[in-house]
Amino acid sequence: MRRTLQHPVHQSTLLKTTPFIGVYKSPLQGVWGFMLNTKNISPRKLSAFTALLLSVPISIGIYILHEGWQVLVVSFIIIFIGSYALIAFTLERFIYRKIKLIYKFIYQTKASKKEETYYQYLLPQKSIDEVREDVEEWAEKQVEEIELLKRNEQFRKEFLQNLAHEFKTPVFAIQGYVDTLLQGALENPEVNRPFLEKTSRNIDRLVNLMNDLDEISKLERGEQVVYKENFIIQDLVKEVFESLSIKAEQKNIRCSIKKGCESPLTVFADKEKIRQVILNLVENSIKYGKFGGNITASMYITDEKHVLVEISDDGIGMAERHLSRIFERFYRTEEGRSLDITGSGLGLAICKHIIEAHGQSIHVRSTEHVGTTIGFTLERKKE
Repeated sequence: MRRTLQHPVHQSTLLKTTPFIGVYKSPLQGVWGFMLNTKNISPRKLSAFTALLLSVPISIGIYILHEGWQVLVVSFIIIFIGSYALIAFTLERFIYRKIKLIYKFIYQTKASKKEETYYQYLLPQKSIDEVREDVEEWAEKQVEEIELLKRNEQFRKEFLQNLAHEFKTPVFAIQGYVDTLLQGALENPEVNRPFLEKTSRNIDRLVNLMNDLDEISKLERGEQVVYKENFIIQDLVKEVFESLSIKAEQKNIRCSIKKGCESPLTVFADKEKIRQVILNLVENSIKYGKFGGNITASMYITDEKHVLVEISDDGIGMAERHLSRIFERFYRTEEGRSLDITGSGLGLAICKHIIEAHGQSIHVRSTEHVGTTIGFTLERKKE
């Protein structure tokens, strides 16, 4: 006879008052679910699960033949233990032996005693999925390294090409002037002096190029010592503006400090190296600035420890695709190369290395036909 509730209860009410209904799991279900969790299954779990699958039907078959609970229990235990030991031995001896070789290949080292202990005791505790994740992580790193090597190779090719171009131009010019003089123009006073002056300018360009290469090599090797001192950054910017005033006047460019940034800010840095940075940035702004344009320097306190210095112009600017590469050695945009035929192409690379030698950062913002802003951070005054 079917039993019914004396007082019918709405199903939703029943679920609320008896939350365990429909979600109860027996201990066997919990163990079974744990065993079947293939996401993190280890060799020993897999061995135990496989041994269980083997021992249960075989033990039941023995029980049917002999009809004895003692026989069932003993046979189950023997079969389970024997199967587990055999399967675990097979997995760890053969499969994980291969995995161990994979790990040695990944790390490309002769295993130390510590690593041998890891391979022997810790590695077998890892699940197949964890091993797969390790291998995938290694593969991703390899791909990243290969891509980095490809980019470096491309940069190397471009560097050598640009270096050859930078040397070739003045060398060929010098060769042309000298050949002309040797072929008879040396005796012509209207030709010999202008040619010698042009030869001298190209020699100066070669010397500057070699000096810049030497300096950037020292910066990259960390051989340039940074002598830090406290100084007012506005005073240094004014000195640079004054030293480049003749060049700026030739293009009727006005150099100034941004309104609101006149209050003296003391920074802690190598004054002469920062002078070189600002000098390079202002010279670039003059080269690529428009006639009658403006160059503005601004200084801001970003936090308790840093000051931001920016040099802005309203010149030709540059496209976004160039921004990530302008601090590379010899890298110049097409417009920049056509406008600047005398520079070494190393100025911004040197600026970057000097700022990084101070433990600070440098950045650029630019828009075509609007202008360019290059900024860098410096440490604030040291007491």
